[in-house]
Amino acid sequence: MLKKGSKLNSILTGSCPKCHEESMYEDKNPYNLSNIYKMHEKCSHCNIKYKIEPSFFYGAMYVSYGLGIAFSVAAFIISYVFLNSSLKTAFIVIIVTLIAFMPLTMRLSRNIWINIFVHYDKNWKSK
Repeated sequence: MLKKGSKLNSILTGSCPKCHEESMYEDKNPYNLSNIYKMHEKCSHCNIKYKIEPSFFYGAMYVSYGLGIAFSVAAFIISYVFLNSSLKTAFIVIIVTLIAFMPLTMRLSRNIWINIFVHYDKNWKSK
């Protein structure tokens, strides 16, 4: 499932989408908020440039919106349906969930966005 060469591997680990050899981020911890957006300029193994064009990662905002909706729905269902909380409590849980997972959502949305445009190349060493 998370073997090298799969999109899911690159998305969940934040590794280079072309070679999967190194992390795209200078700091692998998304909760270190001062370094959350700091990325390497390019991969040291396959030399792919991560910021393909200026403002490339603005498109990740759309992915972030979808992830936020998914986290919100999951929090609501767990809180309201499974734990039988009140509607007010369920919405508080949604807000807390969105705040708690915001750094992770930002990283995941960038990872998903770049993986839409860059694909794994098993022959990257020969190029």
